[in-house]
Amino acid sequence: MISRNFKNVLVVSTGFLSLFTAYGGLQSLQSSLNAAQGMGVASLSVIYAGIIISSMFLPPIMIKNLGCKWTIVVGMVCYVSYSFGNLYPGWYTLIPTSFILGLGGSPLWSAKCTYLTISGNMQAAKDNKKGADVVNHYFGIFFFIFQSSAVWGNLMSSLIFGQDTNISDIPEDVLSTCGAFDCGLSINTSSSNSTSSRPAQRLVWTLLGCYIGVGVLAILIVSIFLDNIDQQQTSQFRGNREPFCHTFLATFRLLKDWRLLTLIPLTMYSGFEQSFLSGEYTKNYVTCALGIHFVGYVMMCFGAANSLCSFLFGRIARYTGRAALFFFAGATNLACIITLLLWRPHPDQLPVFFVLPALWGMADAIWQTQTNALYGILFPRDKEAAFANYRMWESLGFVIAFAYSTFLCLEYKLYIVLAVLVITMITYPIVEYYEYRNPTQPIEQAIYENPKNKAEEAGIVSQTWM
Repeated sequence: MISRNFKNVLVVSTGFLSLFTAYGGLQSLQSSLNAAQGMGVASLSVIYAGIIISSMFLPPIMIKNLGCKWTIVVGMVCYVSYSFGNLYPGWYTLIPTSFILGLGGSPLWSAKCTYLTISGNMQAAKDNKKGADVVNHYFGIFFFIFQSSAVWGNLMSSLIFGQDTNISDIPEDVLSTCGAFDCGLSINTSSSNSTSSRPAQRLVWTLLGCYIGVGVLAILIVSIFLDNIDQQQTSQFRGNREPFCHTFLATFRLLKDWRLLTLIPLTMYSGFEQSFLSGEYTKNYVTCALGIHFVGYVMMCFGAANSLCSFLFGRIARYTGRAALFFFAGATNLACIITLLLWRPHPDQLPVFFVLPALWGMADAIWQTQTNALYGILFPRDKEAAFANYRMWESLGFVIAFAYSTFLCLEYKLYIVLAVLVITMITYPIVEYYEYRNPTQPIEQAIYENPKNKAEEAGIVSQTWM
């Protein structure tokens, strides 16, 4: 038997799973698939620049006017446009659709985080449980389902690109340029033996057709099955409209809170570490030493580890606390960074190509689940603005990392990720200690309740037979 709130968590998670099966697969391939003139990485930079711009004003405006559900739907439409832009990749197709995706990205994620936080607090009030524990649990379930999108999206790309008849062995002179021992700004694709060249166009179109299909499916799932739990709040906001500048500046007003400022390194690190794996590891280690058809399989390993660990850490956070998990993630990333600095990738060491992203995925599961939950717990009365700030600062990490991707050597990129990690491990405990000494009180459940649904919520929504 599942409650209405839990059912909604499953619907949101399934919708994001379908949407990011497409986007996650495309993101992993951009640095290799559209490598000409750095166009793929440039499009990723534009995406996160768009997210930064939209984070400044769009999430509070859209969520308060449209509600969480329809904000999610609009954001999903923006994501699907990026798949269409990749059908005929060029500066005039990729860059505009990248910016459209960016504009929809921050409202999409802010609405999702707000929706899960509201659902968690409502369910906690009903069950007489601690709000933070239920919110943590809901975020763990979401990321368990959502992160598996990396498995399905990359499985599609590997199976389809694996049909390419031009796959052959990589010569030793190309292998010697892989990893941090070479600058890694470009991959030698001039050799006819190199497997890093672009796959046949018919295979690319087949993959993009699959990605567009699952993206449209995501829009339908959320539109049809997700409950509009904040409908009453949205109607009240439209009826008692605040001044536009008040809503517009909500994201910036929250920057007066020193806790948010102190969490900026942690939030930006999330962008740095994700961009490194999807932009640098896939190009300079996997594509360079194994070929582009292996990118999907390697990122599947990342996605599977991320998905399983998201569920696991969402459950055990109530017993270990956030701090222990964050320090464990930091230690794991530190070990991976040192390994990447010292390792010279070679096809004979195939297991290593999969172990490193699996460990990275385990750490990323902690960064994602616990940071999202932390924002929801620290800023319960300003959730829309808080999660908008989260997306803005995380996206700034992405933009910076993708911006220097085309002119800094790989070794220096690893040192930058390491430096941000160290700063994060110094600043984050300050906020955690303050929250331990002065716990933030959750807001009351009553303000989210829709009187029309009270009778329904008292009963069973659905029953699953074992």
